[in-house]
Amino acid sequence: MNLLTSVATEAATHPTWLPPFAFPLIAFCIFLALGVITWTYRDVANRHAPKAAAKANAEIEHGHGSPSQH
Repeated sequence: MNLLTSVATEAATHPTWLPPFAFPLIAFCIFLALGVITWTYRDVANRHAPKAAAKANAEIEHGHGSPSQH
């Protein structure tokens, strides 16, 4: 029995609850959603860089040492 015959026999005896094209479509939607979530976090460190630099400068000016000592 070759692979196509066994797949056809399995599909005939145990049908799935969704059509076959739906499974890759669901996987694509999940990966697309994860990609969008990842994309929204781009450049987050650079958005807060001035605030972090200002805090580090304030600590140095007030005699708390350099940020590397903390």
